[in-house]
Amino acid sequence: MALRRCAALAPRLLRNSPALPGAPVPGRTSASSPVVTNRCGEELQLRRFSAAPSSAGVSYEQLKRLLAGRKAVVIDVREPWELREYGHIPGSINVPLGQVNTALQLAPEEFDEKYGDVMPQHTDNIVFTCLAGIRSKKALDTAVSLGYKDVQNYLGGWQDWEKNEPQK
Repeated sequence: MALRRCAALAPRLLRNSPALPGAPVPGRTSASSPVVTNRCGEELQLRRFSAAPSSAGVSYEQLKRLLAGRKAVVIDVREPWELREYGHIPGSINVPLGQVNTALQLAPEEFDEKYGDVMPQHTDNIVFTCLAGIRSKKALDTAVSLGYKDVQNYLGGWQDWEKNEPQK
């Protein structure tokens, strides 16, 4: 009976623990994680969870290097009319934000047919971009929830790219 009560307490403690932005990745603990003792005298370490690593932001210079070395798949989550109107990062794949969840679950041949490029693998380095970095952060969160491991956000988005890219 006491064992059952103690086992039921742990999930409640974890459930009531707030998630902190920029905290360690799930499954990893740090010395700053609080430790509580349950009624049975067992120490429980409360973990703070984060959807993505805190280093998930990419600068213009980093993105240029990734593109030059073909070390990342760049996905622009703006609407097609925005790319026609304002421009796009060369080599990027356009997958509008509202389609990211579905697109990343397609069969590779379906992805290729719909978006005109090779579907990124769960182990590929993926950089999401948009106009200013807001929608791309949402896309990053979606990709993480689908099991993609190496995802990043181009923080400045198209506005930063256009500002930094030499005019031709």
